Amino acid sequence: MEWLNYHHLLYFWTVARAGSIAKATKELHLTQPTISTQLKALEHRLGGPLFERMGRGLVPNELGRVVLRYADEIFTLGRELQDAVRGRPTGRPQRFVVGIADVIPKLIARQLLEVAMHLAEPVALVCREDRPERLLVDLAGHALDLVITDSPVPPSLKIRAFHHQLGESGMSVFASKKLARSTHNQFPASLNGAPLLLPADGTALRREIDRWLHERDLVPRIVGEFDDTALLKAFGEAGHGLFFAPSVLEREFLRSHGIVCVGRVPEVRERFFAITVARRLEHPAAVEITRVAREHMFGED
Repeated sequence: MEWLNYHHLLYFWTVARAGSIAKATKELHLTQPTISTQLKALEHRLGGPLFERMGRGLVPNELGRVVLRYADEIFTLGRELQDAVRGRPTGRPQRFVVGIADVIPKLIARQLLEVAMHLAEPVALVCREDRPERLLVDLAGHALDLVITDSPVPPSLKIRAFHHQLGESGMSVFASKKLARSTHNQFPASLNGAPLLLPADGTALRREIDRWLHERDLVPRIVGEFDDTALLKAFGEAGHGLFFAPSVLEREFLRSHGIVCVGRVPEVRERFFAITVARRLEHPAAVEITRVAREHMFGED
């Protein structure tokens, strides 16, 4: 059996958390050439570079992020091992590592994941946010227990995974109160020429919205496109444009934000999926999230 050099992994872990080799030297009490040499040995062992340069610092690349997730767990377990043999309680709950696609509205993600915080058996929730394709690669490498996204695994991504539909929702169009007052036409004609904030091109929801606008000959003025749904909503709340969001969130939006609903578009649907490497849901938190989503969150839409 070929063994991993855990000293090398520790140096990588320290550099990744510190953001540079120079900062890691102070924690490890080693010279920069020593750490650089050990990192190169680890990269050779794992088959590729682990970092990319950003400004004056280093950030893990795609391979590095996978290694970092394993390193986090390895060294967390190491600390708990020391506590256990010294008679100190570890209080170790079961880890539940979830990837959240950046296209998923943050309120939807929060409502789904809150379920895991109230199980009879404690769960340590770990959330990772990234593009769906990257998360699915991490899932295939068993770095994640579950991925929550808005579409099944694309055929172009050659990984073995299974999707479990959580539910779907029609869309509502929201605007700040000031912007809503300036749109005098009835919805959806009021979208013609109006400033509109949209999800990034290429996403499942963007394709649905584009199709709906085209079918109704609506030509809004697109003023922003966003990968991150929270940033899109923040721009919408600030009055920079109208924006689409799932109708299941309408009550919460209107209760806690200075925005109004200007119209509903039930024909545009956003779907939500839990992706796993197993055909059947196995993790208790994944089972409960799926049940609550289907029976309560999306059951009334």
